[in-house]
Amino acid sequence: MTDSVAAFELPLRPSSAARFDLVSLGEVMLRLDPGDFRIATTRQFRAWEGGGEYNVARGLARCFGLRTAVVTAFADNPVGRLIEDLMRQGGVDLRFVRWLPHDGVGRSVRNGLNFTERGFGLRAALGCSDRGHTAASQLRPGEIDWDAVFAGTKGQGSAAGGGARWFHTGGIFAALSETTAAVAEEAMRAARRHGVVVSYDLNYRPSLWKSIGGSARAQQVNRTLAPLVDVMFGNEEDFTAALGFQVEGADEHLLQLETAGFRRMMERVVESFPNLKVIATTLRHAHTASRNDWGAICYAGGQLYEAPGWKQLEIYDRVGGGDSFASGFIYGLLSGRGPQWALECGAAHGALAMTTPGDTSMVTQSEVERAMKRGSARVDR
Repeated sequence: MTDSVAAFELPLRPSSAARFDLVSLGEVMLRLDPGDFRIATTRQFRAWEGGGEYNVARGLARCFGLRTAVVTAFADNPVGRLIEDLMRQGGVDLRFVRWLPHDGVGRSVRNGLNFTERGFGLRAALGCSDRGHTAASQLRPGEIDWDAVFAGTKGQGSAAGGGARWFHTGGIFAALSETTAAVAEEAMRAARRHGVVVSYDLNYRPSLWKSIGGSARAQQVNRTLAPLVDVMFGNEEDFTAALGFQVEGADEHLLQLETAGFRRMMERVVESFPNLKVIATTLRHAHTASRNDWGAICYAGGQLYEAPGWKQLEIYDRVGGGDSFASGFIYGLLSGRGPQWALECGAAHGALAMTTPGDTSMVTQSEVERAMKRGSARVDR
């Protein structure tokens, strides 16, 4: 056992005592990708599934071989069934998905669409979401049997769900509606009752908050949820806009990020929310849409850990890089490797995920471990 592992422990259920290693709560949308073209000028799209909270569960299942499930909702129509089909390929258990009747035109309930172009060079990535009145945004407290999700053992609880070791949700889901923030709180409280570790990704999206109170409302919601969190994820903008903590040393455009400034910010966050056992953040300096400096740091057990990172990392599709970082980091902690290994695993997984299209990871665990060792990109044949 390394010093970092010995100095830091999470109260994790043993793997044998739960059916799922992780359960996530969030909306899953159909991503429509124009490839090398622009949203406004393309004549064809490629379809993927994606959603911040779901991407974490999928990465853990597909790349790291863990048992994961998602709690979400869809309108029962061909678009919803297409998303379901894509999710089945990702290996995430769908037993907790709710299906709502479709009225034929989507007046009452519908499925979310996410148009995203990758960006290149000077042209930044661009997203355009169409997610009003979606099934997931209409989830309400009392509709999910969280005791069935989190309780029981692998043997005793199979009919009810079987229990979980880790629960993950985030600020995207909490921003969808007044009711989803309440559902997130309900789920987090239930997870804590059952001894399940709770992680939360701040994931601030200005487009989701701008019509319902902006950054001030985001901070109000996230400060209500933060006392229920064990492991918190976020980047520099998230902690400032979504939680109200400034990062010293970050310039106006968040181009220059000093580790010391992050440490001081993280210490202030832990002082405000002493329940937090871990804070983890990615560090990104976007020289262009295609070349980013990329790394990560975390604060755990009173210590700051830093992943070596990459300079001028070549980016194919940056969307989902943070979610893949979170899944790699969670894998490291679930497997008992300690914060330093977990951080390097998360940074490598996030870096590799940004070399392929779509929101979700397409890489293998062996590729992640190779990247952690700074293996070369020579052809493997």
